[in-house]
Amino acid sequence: MTFGDEWAQLVSEAGQRQSAGMRLNQLEPGSGGAGGEAGMDLVVTQDDLGAVGHEAFLLHAELHKKADIVGAGAGKSGEGSTARAARELSDRNLAMGGELYTTLSVWDSQVKTVMQMCAHISNHLDYSKKAHARDDAVIEAAMRGRGGTAMPVSEIAKYVR
Repeated sequence: MTFGDEWAQLVSEAGQRQSAGMRLNQLEPGSGGAGGEAGMDLVVTQDDLGAVGHEAFLLHAELHKKADIVGAGAGKSGEGSTARAARELSDRNLAMGGELYTTLSVWDSQVKTVMQMCAHISNHLDYSKKAHARDDAVIEAAMRGRGGTAMPVSEIAKYVR
């Protein structure tokens, strides 16, 4: 069996498993529901957004403290211990010195990317939480009459299809 044949077989098997076993936030086909498939709504609470955003913030802080191997063990020159080791190896004409510099550079780049994504997630979820709270306040105000009384159900039903 060639690699191409084996790959095609694995892709086919994965597709069969996924269609049979994976169902994300939806009802069984034909089981009905409030508004049918078109009426399915994503429900996220403020607490959910806050918790995920907080975890992203904590992960960012931990990465900042513990994953910085470029600056770890920095000496008087400001160069970290791994960079000093790479320089020492290169000075002794060992190819491993250049490879260690490359590894250090790639690691630093990837850690910074993950930290950026954590910060982005945290900031976005904080923004989303505030935006949804404002939207809820606007909707609540719109659903009250001039006197502050709640809109009657018969009026609300006009907007539901």
